[in-house]
Amino acid sequence: MELILERYAKRANYTIGRMFVDGVKYCDTLEDPVRDLSKEAKVPGATAIPEGRYEIVVNISPKFKRLLPRLLRVPHFEGVLIHRGNTSADTAGCILPGENRVIGRVVNSTRYEKELTERLLEAQQRGEDNFITVRSV
Repeated sequence: MELILERYAKRANYTIGRMFVDGVKYCDTLEDPVRDLSKEAKVPGATAIPEGRYEIVVNISPKFKRLLPRLLRVPHFEGVLIHRGNTSADTAGCILPGENRVIGRVVNSTRYEKELTERLLEAQQRGEDNFITVRSV
């Protein structure tokens, strides 16, 4: 399965994007602010991951104690997940799926997390590779 995250609103305190699943718009996303890590320091727990293409596996999160999509080999980051949340305070470098109906937030995140996790897990169990491409538009 191929996910694409297109970041379109980079703000001082958060980043809003759109997520596509196999070419079809799935949901909006909320992340921490984007920082140019070649020019400024990463702020732990308050920096969006770098643009790029990352493999995704679904496994048990030690922190959340449930199955979640995990991005692998993200430079300068560990434990990057796609999980529910509403504000940039909930991200800690992770990607929050939902609907951007309120400025700087996503809503209905739990629904999108559960459905996306299920779809990625089913693809993984069929032996398919899962990837996400993160880019700006």
